[in-house]
Amino acid sequence: MNTAISKIVGELEAAIGARAVLTDDDALSSASYDYTEEPARRPSVVVRPTSVEDVQAIVRTAARERLALTVRVAGSNVGGLAIAPSGGIVVDLSAMNRIVAINEADMVAILEPGVTWEQLKARLEHDGLALRLGYPLSPPDTSVVANCLLDGLGNLSMRHGSMADWIGGLEVVLPDGSLARTGAGALSDVWFGRGPLPDLTGLFVNWQGTTGIVTKLAFQLWPTPPLRQRLFVPVGHRDDAFNVMRALCRRPLADDVGALSWPTGKMVLGVDKPLVRDDGEPELFLYVDMSGENGAELALRRGLLDQMLANLRQAGARLEAPLELSRLVKLSPRFAELAEFPTRLSFLVDHPGGGLSWLGTYGPMSRFEPFADAGVAIMRRYETPPILVSRPMKGGHFGVMRFITRFDRRDADARQRVREMIGELLEAGLDLGFVPYKTPPWMIPRLRPRLDAGFQRLMNTVRQALDPSGIMAPHCWPPDPALATLDG
Repeated sequence: MNTAISKIVGELEAAIGARAVLTDDDALSSASYDYTEEPARRPSVVVRPTSVEDVQAIVRTAARERLALTVRVAGSNVGGLAIAPSGGIVVDLSAMNRIVAINEADMVAILEPGVTWEQLKARLEHDGLALRLGYPLSPPDTSVVANCLLDGLGNLSMRHGSMADWIGGLEVVLPDGSLARTGAGALSDVWFGRGPLPDLTGLFVNWQGTTGIVTKLAFQLWPTPPLRQRLFVPVGHRDDAFNVMRALCRRPLADDVGALSWPTGKMVLGVDKPLVRDDGEPELFLYVDMSGENGAELALRRGLLDQMLANLRQAGARLEAPLELSRLVKLSPRFAELAEFPTRLSFLVDHPGGGLSWLGTYGPMSRFEPFADAGVAIMRRYETPPILVSRPMKGGHFGVMRFITRFDRRDADARQRVREMIGELLEAGLDLGFVPYKTPPWMIPRLRPRLDAGFQRLMNTVRQALDPSGIMAPHCWPPDPALATLDG
């Protein structure tokens, strides 16, 4: 450890305690990578604050010494966002994991960033609250707050939009170490929403930690209906699945609908690298979540769904009758992974190579077909199973198209091929108006030629105003040096 780093370590230990400042090989190594193909970068220090005051002390020290800070919680599949620039400081927020409050009447939970999906679900169940949250397709031990701040999605997003829409306000440590609240919580003791005050919450959503460190978030919950049912609908061609999605968006029948392409079913059953679809095998599987206040309501919704699917079949759609997931689980217990969210999806994350990456995009549902066609063709050319996940969002105003791949992280050639493939998928999506979410830093140079110049100058202005020292996650959304700020 060089003299400069030793000095910083000493200052941090004095500020937050020696046990919260880690420089051992195991801590630095585990913070140097994620699931994706992004090259490992070893930080100089990992700090584990347990309070807002700790975070403020860390930020003030970094600002004084002009050292880069990168926030991390689970360190999972986020495209290098949580991998610090070499020599920087990783701020591990996993120990800040308090569920500060749950307001049942107003359906709001105040969470610290280390709160996980499984933790919040267990708390709601333990307290007997008739409230639920929408779960992403990510491991149960990942962060609720991180998914909201990165505009992620969940299994209630078809009705309620991306999880950034579920934020009722934030508490955030700014790059100078000061503290601020946004949303209704800036004035009210109930953090009920982002308005009607000026919506400053957006300064910290999708900015990937470049404008501050969020220490509390108001998370909107939703009522839990007494009866729920998950169905799987085998679909012969993906275009028919997209038509079902668009139709369900316009009918009050389902809480959620999503599509998984055929390789996922084979991988659940233990096929390591499925590249060939059998004759007559469905191309996609739709999963449809339905609910009701009582048996009569659920039966009515199910009957209307069956009739809708029958009408589509009569029009030529290749749709099979819905299967209750409980029946699939009886046929093969491995399908239990898809029965309840959050779920680990071990067939994706627990394999010998350890690598998992994806291109995730939001875009117009009217262009699902051409993007799916282009994406599947690209993945076939790279001889990787064409794993596709799609879903409607916010009542069908936009949708998700996501292409997923597994690989061996130990193989440099495999990592390079994954990067090249995702680059091609990105360009295909951009040409059709799809926008990447949780955008990895390496994609930013590819986006810049297409981004509105005024948008980029405004981003530069905001970052310069909030973080003039440039210490906050400088590898994420780096300012374009070719564009000045609005007043430059």
